Amino acid sequence: MQLIFTKGSGKHDTMDVIRDGAVVESMACPKQGIVPHDMVHYAVEHTLHKRGFVGRVLDGEAASFQMQADAESDGVERLVEVFQADGWSGWSSSPTDMLDLYRVTCRARQCAPLALDADDVDAVRQRILALTEQWQSLAVGQSLALAVEHSQPAS
Repeated sequence: MQLIFTKGSGKHDTMDVIRDGAVVESMACPKQGIVPHDMVHYAVEHTLHKRGFVGRVLDGEAASFQMQADAESDGVERLVEVFQADGWSGWSSSPTDMLDLYRVTCRARQCAPLALDADDVDAVRQRILALTEQWQSLAVGQSLALAVEHSQPAS
């Protein structure tokens, strides 16, 4: 499967889900001043080998803004939100502060947090920053393709 993000000129970018060389779903992604939300999902899930929105779509679920509750993917969603907040504040939060915010966010949403440490936060941030560099270099109408595969869980 591939996710193809296309930079839009208005208030939205686009994410296409590609299976067997064909677009099977397309979603408008509201611009947020950083990389698209689902690109943050890709970075979190790919780096940490966790199953969230992207993994669920890979497993055949529809790409939707509303998915059924699932413990691991709910924990991933809260972590994506924390990374988005970090991005909006210039990617400058300490890993410790991010982990604290993540735990607070999980408690507020009655969601079990993923087992994470500062090295995990740093690894995800580096992946997001690399994607940010690629995304920012694109002109309106250009795309960034990301391959999505099942991977072995992190040990």
